[in-house]
Amino acid sequence: MNQEQDTLQEGFFTTSVRAALNWGRKYSLFQYPFVTACCGMEYMSVSCAHHDVARFGAEFPRFTPRQSDLLWVVGTITHKNAPVLKRIYDQMCEPKWVIAFGVCASSGGFYDNYAAVPGIDHIIPVDVYLPGCPPRPEQVFDGLMMLQEKIQRGPMMLK
Repeated sequence: MNQEQDTLQEGFFTTSVRAALNWGRKYSLFQYPFVTACCGMEYMSVSCAHHDVARFGAEFPRFTPRQSDLLWVVGTITHKNAPVLKRIYDQMCEPKWVIAFGVCASSGGFYDNYAAVPGIDHIIPVDVYLPGCPPRPEQVFDGLMMLQEKIQRGPMMLK
């Protein structure tokens, strides 16, 4: 059966429960920061009182991937720490989302050399890309709202 037929066979109760679950997931993001470079300073600034990421439901970082559902990859990823990033992603429970924070995490940035990974999407799937060196807090909030819309919209197919 394809996804369209599967959706047509779902009842009102199933779709209503899924919408309620996605609404709850959207406003309770448990983030895990994987910070490796200079974008970490801008990542920390969005948690301060002036910008206040708490209003988006992503206030407290978790420092274990097993308690997190949102992975922030902040900064340059080298080939040496790529297996660590993959292991952290694998330890997260489903459903899980990934934000590539900054140009280095998104595409490798200006570190176009033998040591840098040209974007974390070569290692793990990415849901939102935040360009910039570093991205401004307003861009971070735009990306977070894009992720929230994606969570609310899409049916969560658990593996």
